Amino acid sequence: MLIGKVSCVESVMKSVSISLLSFLFLLQACTSTSEPSKQYALESYYHDEHFHAIPELPAAESLFYLSDNDLRKVRKDFNRAKLSKSNNILVHKWLANYINAQDGGFRYADNLTRSASETFNDREGNCLSLVLLTAAIADELDVTVQFQEIDVPPVWDKQGGFYLVNGHINLKLLPQEQRNSINFSIGAIQIDFLPERAMQGYDKRRVSQSMVASMYYNNVAAEALVKGQYDKAYGLLKLSLQQDNQFLPAINTLAVLYRYKGLIEEAEALYKLALTIDPDDMNALYNYAIILGEQNRLDEWADVHKVMELARIRNPYYYYSMAQQAYFDKEYKLALNWYKKAIDKADYRHEFYFGLSRTYWATGDERRAQVNMEKALSLTNDLNNKHRYQSKLHAMRSH
Repeated sequence: MLIGKVSCVESVMKSVSISLLSFLFLLQACTSTSEPSKQYALESYYHDEHFHAIPELPAAESLFYLSDNDLRKVRKDFNRAKLSKSNNILVHKWLANYINAQDGGFRYADNLTRSASETFNDREGNCLSLVLLTAAIADELDVTVQFQEIDVPPVWDKQGGFYLVNGHINLKLLPQEQRNSINFSIGAIQIDFLPERAMQGYDKRRVSQSMVASMYYNNVAAEALVKGQYDKAYGLLKLSLQQDNQFLPAINTLAVLYRYKGLIEEAEALYKLALTIDPDDMNALYNYAIILGEQNRLDEWADVHKVMELARIRNPYYYYSMAQQAYFDKEYKLALNWYKKAIDKADYRHEFYFGLSRTYWATGDERRAQVNMEKALSLTNDLNNKHRYQSKLHAMRSH
């Protein structure tokens, strides 16, 4: 299953045939802008009777909330800076330096979508977490913000039985207008874990604060779904769609949830709704095709498949799946070709290099095997993978 998610442009995935997985799309490729969108009546698509243990969930306004104690800390730091600068300080510039994301002020963690308060106290989260925190502090300091979704190429991840497609969001801090003065020295400042030059060339879409909240709920719903917390995921997705009831990632994630609960007809209805909103939404097409294939509705499946076939070849895990199959069939030359194609599409995935390494080892090319195992080791943050790759690398060097 394919799920869309916002977690910055970092690596976030393993082999299994694409046709067997649902895609959860959390944040990437949402098409909403600051313009008002057509509204859809979703009440008939909800099925509360199948979800009986929904926990208490945060209200939208709490996502941008900082405690009085947190705000006092911010104000104290700001006032100290004002004194040292003889009161000649640009507030939005000070805030940018205070967040200082690119230089380590906050640690990037791609699978952690957190509220402003959680991010402030733990000093870590993904790009959406950073946006929530910065907006909360900006509100306290009367700094105007602009939220921006960045149309970056999709970054693929796999967790459990789900593919996740990660998108990216950041925000700009606007300079305060001062009476009787014009300041040409500095304009809006972009806040991001990534340097601004890395964003050049990509389209940007302004989104509203309610859309940001919708993204947050969809992200944490997908994280709950991956953990098997279905009731919690359901409650979060309803909150996401209350913010924007045609937010396609949340509609798709809700359909995936229904399918995992055995509510096949209900899931299909949501996929059809998503395709009514956007007939070319690849996430809904992928997941809808799974249902059609399972039900042997081949004519309908063929129609959907025609649309999604071109998108399929953009998925690096398509090539990875082919490489894995070739490796286990001992067709090593073919496997090398497929692994390299996967890396061409996503050179940030450690498992691609691991597969390439063991294939080179099987062919007797020990040097390339070691080089690619070192690359796999450098790309993973998971301790189990690190130990595994280190052990393999040690065995290679001792051979």
